[in-house]
Amino acid sequence: MKRRKINLAVCLCLMLLPAQAQEAYKNPDLSPDERARDLLNRMTLEEKTGQLMNQSKGVSRLGIRPYDWWNEALHGVARAGQATVFPQAIGLAATFDPQAVYETFDRISDEARAKYHHFQEQEMYGGYQGLTFWTPNINLFRDPRWGRGMETYGEDPYLTSRMGVAAVKGLQGDGARKYDKTHACAKHFAVHSGPEWNRHRFDAAAVSKRDLYETYLPAFKALVTEGKVREVMCAYNRFEGEPCCSNKELLRHILRDEWGFDDVIVSDCGAITDFYEKDRHETHANAVEAAADAVLSGTDLECGNVYQSLYEAVGQGFISEEKIDESVFRLLRARFQLGMFDTDSLVPWASIPYSVVECEKHRAKALEMARKSMVLLSNKNNILPLGKHLGKVAVVGPNANDSVMLWGNYNGVPAKTITLLEGIQSKLPAGHVIYERGCDYVDKPGNQAIDHRATVEKVKEADVIIFAGGLSPQLEGEEMRVDLPGFKNGDRTHIDLPQVQKALLKALKETGKPLVFVLCSGSALALPSEYETTDAMLAAWYAGQAGGQAVADVLFGDYNPAGRLPVTFYASSDDLPDFEDYQMDKGRTYRYFSGKPLFPFGHGLSYTGFAYSKAKLSKTAIAPSESTALNLTLENTGKRDGEEVVQVYICNLQDPAGPLKSLRGFERVFVKAGEKAQVKIPLPPACFEFFDPETASMQVLPGKYEVLYGGTSDEAKLKSINLTIK
Repeated sequence: MKRRKINLAVCLCLMLLPAQAQEAYKNPDLSPDERARDLLNRMTLEEKTGQLMNQSKGVSRLGIRPYDWWNEALHGVARAGQATVFPQAIGLAATFDPQAVYETFDRISDEARAKYHHFQEQEMYGGYQGLTFWTPNINLFRDPRWGRGMETYGEDPYLTSRMGVAAVKGLQGDGARKYDKTHACAKHFAVHSGPEWNRHRFDAAAVSKRDLYETYLPAFKALVTEGKVREVMCAYNRFEGEPCCSNKELLRHILRDEWGFDDVIVSDCGAITDFYEKDRHETHANAVEAAADAVLSGTDLECGNVYQSLYEAVGQGFISEEKIDESVFRLLRARFQLGMFDTDSLVPWASIPYSVVECEKHRAKALEMARKSMVLLSNKNNILPLGKHLGKVAVVGPNANDSVMLWGNYNGVPAKTITLLEGIQSKLPAGHVIYERGCDYVDKPGNQAIDHRATVEKVKEADVIIFAGGLSPQLEGEEMRVDLPGFKNGDRTHIDLPQVQKALLKALKETGKPLVFVLCSGSALALPSEYETTDAMLAAWYAGQAGGQAVADVLFGDYNPAGRLPVTFYASSDDLPDFEDYQMDKGRTYRYFSGKPLFPFGHGLSYTGFAYSKAKLSKTAIAPSESTALNLTLENTGKRDGEEVVQVYICNLQDPAGPLKSLRGFERVFVKAGEKAQVKIPLPPACFEFFDPETASMQVLPGKYEVLYGGTSDEAKLKSINLTIK
């Protein structure tokens, strides 16, 4: 009887408590874990399975709003109307400036928050309106034929790691606040970089353990363990026979167990459908089995609708409700981490005004990043920078007046874009610029050979000719319907400049006038004849809304270029292994390529010169757990202020099967003309991690190492110093 009285008293007290006090998930003072667990326990199985697709369903009785998890912010908030458009990711990589990339994504996440709260006020919960961004793409750009390589940070694992971590921290915030600013996503996990045409059935089965751990996984590990990225997206392809979105080795053993990732794993869009559809992977019998296996393997959220079969899968015994709960918990917790269940007055990020979208501060950053991304490839007889006293300048080529090209892909839409033509016109008096498009990007099948005499006749009186050519996001990109000479489904079949542009360049050269080639592309091209034909070459990528101004600033000397190549520019398509061969030791990237590239990884010229002192290591013999640092003096020997990108490569001398050298440190350094700067680049133990065949893992092993340093990966231009790990 006494126990009954106590229980009655407790019940009476609970009845007198406010409803909010009884519902822990509504209490903002509790942790996201506590709130998510409480909310999960109040949901039916049907309500739970409704949360597991990107278009997650609302549950009005519990105050759960519908939410679409799909949003993009590759180089600016994308597909959601007006936004600041920064340079494409490959251009951001060319800056070799992680701090500037962090600042860029901090501005992007400002715009993201402003847009999200604007959409919420209007009760808009659709795609591209949320706070979960499927950015960045940190796949390795192992082959220049891959059309999506423009979305990456290049061919090097370390550079990709540094840029990727910077992007994640800029998007998510510093992690010290109660609410995350947005959520980022490391994609596509793993061993994924083309071809586009067979990605739904391709099996990366021949990848060695060395390549997996030394090339394809380091950036993902960095974003998970250092960047604390909140989402990881699994890839379309198979890895060793099993689709990546149900791959036990990748998702369970490596991502969950080895790296301790306990946040959201999301599928690429339609990737679960590939499990059972004919002429795709065909590894599963039907949607029910595919959905169950994907969740059991660790994929919490599907971009698609196969997971609507999960309710049936539980009934048929393919998966338990408890396993469903694990994924739903992660998804609910993510929304609590973002403040989606709390009033705007409690979430500081909600106070960011909508006026921040493409504000002056952000436009200035877009220009800064475009300038920093410019890579001066060649400059014969110092023809650049151009003088502003020129009588006439001819601007020719398919990229000269194309604003949409500058936006790249996965982009927003700026209020104003400055084309290359407009940027050049702004530097000279009215009437001093002659413009002729001259040709299209590529010949269409069946077209007769184009006669360029009319174009040559119109520009022959110019003092200098600027040819703006290269590629376009309309030709290279994700699984595109493009079938033109040199292009296939978004990829390229060879890396030469399209023939129609080659012919026009040759005709322009015959005028005898100085010829400058501004190359816009998302990838490397083989340009040996163009190098011979032209007097200067500038890689401008897809430079964003301020790209035209940035190009003009470099051409006319208002900005001293210091970008560096994040990819190797090979001299010929013949230098490339088979596109579908993922083995790195077949000569892929600067780390394994033993031939002579046209322009090496890390290459980039300046309008000034730099001299390196003989560097010293703070310690030349260290234990595996110790750090050292490279110290040197950098002198600007020219007459212009400028920046140099000091690069540090490590060679493991006792590992002949390993990379020729690997980037493990860099710093972009500004030095005034005639002055010197002291440069110190830390080399923590991770810089000396290489694959150990005996343990099939990354280790810091005793032995001799060579530390190479300079302004390029070209070994002939690098200095070296030896180090021993005891």
